[in-house]
Parts: sequence; C-alpha cells; structure tokens
Amino acid sequence: MRRMKGWSRPALIIAVLALVAAACGGGGGTTTTAAPGTTAGPGTTAAPATTAAEPLVFGMILVGPQNDRGWSQAHFEAGKYIEDKLGAQMIVIDKVNPADRPGTSVEQVVDDMLAQGAQLIFATSDDMKDGIENAAKQHPDVPMIWSSGDSAWKEGKAYAGLDNLGNIMGKMIYGKMMAGCAAGLTSETGSIGYLGPLINDETRRLASSAYLGAKYCWENYRGKNPDDLKFEVSWIGFWFNIPGVTSDPTVVANNFFDGGADVVISGIDTTEALVVAGQRAASGEQVWAVPYDFHDACNEAPDICLGVPYFNWGPPYLETAKSVVDGTFTATWQWLAPDWNDINNFDTSPVGFVEGPGLSAENKAQLDTFIAGLASGSINLFTGPLNYQDGSVFLKDGETATDQQIWYMPQLLEGMLGASSSE
Repeated sequence: MRRMKGWSRPALIIAVLALVAAACGGGGGTTTTAAPGTTAGPGTTAAPATTAAEPLVFGMILVGPQNDRGWSQAHFEAGKYIEDKLGAQMIVIDKVNPADRPGTSVEQVVDDMLAQGAQLIFATSDDMKDGIENAAKQHPDVPMIWSSGDSAWKEGKAYAGLDNLGNIMGKMIYGKMMAGCAAGLTSETGSIGYLGPLINDETRRLASSAYLGAKYCWENYRGKNPDDLKFEVSWIGFWFNIPGVTSDPTVVANNFFDGGADVVISGIDTTEALVVAGQRAASGEQVWAVPYDFHDACNEAPDICLGVPYFNWGPPYLETAKSVVDGTFTATWQWLAPDWNDINNFDTSPVGFVEGPGLSAENKAQLDTFIAGLASGSINLFTGPLNYQDGSVFLKDGETATDQQIWYMPQLLEGMLGASSSE
C-alpha cells in the first residue's frame, strides 16, 4: 500500500481557489483534455453504458511523472492501452503528490476530471487513499479504482464498503522473487542491496519476497550456505527522490556498492539503482542491478541489468473500462497473479519479468527453472518455517501463508538486515 507517513490529507488542503487550476496542469504535470461524456444518474453504482458515438472518458491520476520509466509510466501506458483497445479517451494528471503539487488534493483532481466528462477514475497510489475514498463518497455514482489498496477487500483490515470504489493490484511478490533469484544467481560477493521506498505492509512483503527468492536460488542452484548471503534493505522515505525530504537514492545505491554489494535490487519507482550500477560498471567494476515497475526499465543500462519485474496494468484496467461501458461495474478487490502460460504476454499477464542482458545464459536457464517452479506451485517460498526479523514465528513448519498474512506483513523476515519500521 502506497502512503507517505506524516503527510495527511488535511495538511494538503490549502489555497482552495487555486486547486482546480493547479490540477489542470500546474507543477509541470500533463493533462489530456477529453470530450465530455455522460455520467451516471442518481441511484446507480456504475456509469451507464456508452455508445459508439460517446466514447468512454476516464481519468488517470499519477503520483509521479508519466515518463518516470517506472510505476507512473506503467499506469500511463495502461491508459494508452485502454484508448487503443476501446477507442476511449484519457484525461491524465501526473505528479499528484505533496512535493510537486503542494496545494492539490485528490478530491479536487477528481472533481476537475469529472467536469471534463470522466466516467471512470483511476487513482494509482496508496498515498491517495484518503482522497480517493472521500471522492468516491462524494460521487457515489462514478466508478473508481484505487490501485494497490484494500478498501474493497471484505476480509481485509481497511474495508470501506464503497460500492463504487474497487482495488486492483498485481501479485508482485512473484516478480520480486524472480528479481531476488536473478540477484542470488549472479552475486559473486554474496552481498545484495535492496533500495527500498518507504516502510509499510506492501514494501515489507516485496522486500521479503526478493530476499526469499535470492536465498532459495543461492542455496538450491548454487549450493551455497544461506548464512553466507547478506541481504540488506535501506529505505529512502518515499517512492521516488524528493530533495530535502527523502534520502537520495543515488547516494544510497553508491553506499551499497561501496559496502561490498555487487547487486542492487530497486524497490522505488525510478531507475537510480540501475543508473549508478551502469556508471560503476563503465569504470570497470563488476556490478549489476535490477530495476522495478516498468517493462523497458533495463534500457537505462542494459549490459548490467539482470532483469526487471514489472506491472502490466493494461489487461485488468481494460476489463474495468469495459464493465463501465456495458454497465456491469462492481467494486471488487483484485490481487492478480501472473499469467503463468506466458508472464510477458501484454494482453493477459498483470505481472511480468523481462530477463536482462546482464543475466548469463546459465543463470537464465536456472531462473527459468525457478519460474517454472513458481508457476506449477512446486516452489512456494511463503511456506514455513519462517520467522520475522525479531525471531517471532511468522509461519510454522509446513504452514503456507494466507493472502492476509502476506499482504499485511508487520516485519521483514529473519535473515534480512535493515529496519522493519520507521519508529
């Protein structure tokens, strides 16, 4: 779940008269203005079906730049996918965060999009939780999706019971396991750094998944002692660098390499870890990196890129858009696994992994074996015995974790270095 601790919604609501203007393009963001469409009538959950003469208009709210080669660009390209497949029209506003738009609330962005004819809204960061829930309450007839959240999960801890607000998230635990495996297969020093964003349930489960993948492949494919594997997490404080607010990810990545790590796995939205590794490799060092979020991220420094786990939001977003068009939208919680028939099929798989040029042929073959094991279920890394970082039991011997146990991870796992909380 994507939220920055300490930045509450009330602190963001200032200069109300300037909000709409800011949301329409202030702070360097981008807005594509679409032709007005119809909105839902009173008493309905979803927008009524549109006609061929009235293409679906939808809003895409991005937390970072739409060209960040990471999280936000992956969502932006999913919006383009909907446009291409459905003949729809997207309104996009990027950099909706307290640093880039210090007077702009999610509610005001939603209001502006609806005024431009949007019939469906995608809010794409946990940091937008309060705003998108309030917007959904204010506009109960407008279908909305809060990506990465759990407000529609009846068995979850934050069920909001809003009939027009659903959740979509890819099961990136698998992509991170693949990233960790690639790192464990490649590392010569036995030291792996994990460049983390902020600390919450989502980031703990993803960092832990990468650790489990690295440990499994280090031990089972290379025959090495798992106790000899160092896996350290360092958190910068947000999903991308905000000068003066977060730690500088370039500095953190360099610190990992200076400290003996030869592989850095990124958990942030942008590509600093890969850029730093590419610079050091160009100076003769034997180092590698694994970026995150976006399928083309390896292009920043391909020769030392071991691969990239990425989100492919297009297929589930398209299904959501279709449901709005035909009037069948329902608010559900979706935590979507890869299409194991082809994890890199852009039309079917919500999560993928592109193997990078920096991965050797031998290690690629072993990673493929590992992925096949994940697909068949013969490899389930969330099976006990597993302990939390403080030594308390996470999973007993032979116990398999439930979705709730994985989604709401209160600590990192035993064997990992780094903070489990920001306290």
